[in-house]
Amino acid sequence: MALLLSVFLACATVVLGSRPQPYGAQPTHRAGYCDPTTPPTCAYGSDVSFCLEDPEYPEYDIKGAIEADKLFAKKYADVADQSADDLVDHVTKYQEEAFDYSYYTGVSTGYSPYDVTHWTGPEGYICPSDVAYARPRRARNVEGKWRVIVNNVHYYTQTARLETCLFPQAACRALAPCYKSHCTQKYVYHRMLSYDPCDPYKGLFIDIYKLPSACSCHVAPPPPSYA
Repeated sequence: MALLLSVFLACATVVLGSRPQPYGAQPTHRAGYCDPTTPPTCAYGSDVSFCLEDPEYPEYDIKGAIEADKLFAKKYADVADQSADDLVDHVTKYQEEAFDYSYYTGVSTGYSPYDVTHWTGPEGYICPSDVAYARPRRARNVEGKWRVIVNNVHYYTQTARLETCLFPQAACRALAPCYKSHCTQKYVYHRMLSYDPCDPYKGLFIDIYKLPSACSCHVAPPPPSYA
């Protein structure tokens, strides 16, 4: 009987030991952490759909997942050094970084009067925006679920140009009121290597995120003519 029990325990140990174990110490998470529809700590109290910093980022677990994934090299790709020199025609990196909209009030929305800041100001985009060549660490995917994105782990990065309207729905700078213009946010879908800290056995996978890509000027169509 003792022999059979020893054999059973030995087999159980082998089976349990064969399962992949999470890398590093497991942190104690807050309530709701594993609900993918609940905003994480980094996005708490805001309406953002991504986080550039994440105090709960599971870096050690991701390192383990990278080391265990034999197909990682085929899944991973990035152009880490990005700037306006490569991604914006006729605007240099130094020009874009120097754009300053601190003077602009953005009050020219709807039927608001067009103040002096609408007509003046230094070089910049017609729709003031914040541009960042960033590496999001957590984001909400197209299904509305928050996922961890592999970034700055083992020197692996995933870079995206994020451009967000500073004054959405404000009139486009320097355009006369007769154009009935307004600034509108544009988005683009990004495929990024991701990780679910609440399902480590899933490993690394590609997920899709909608991220802000441009702030464009929209001119309303002219009213219909009844002549």
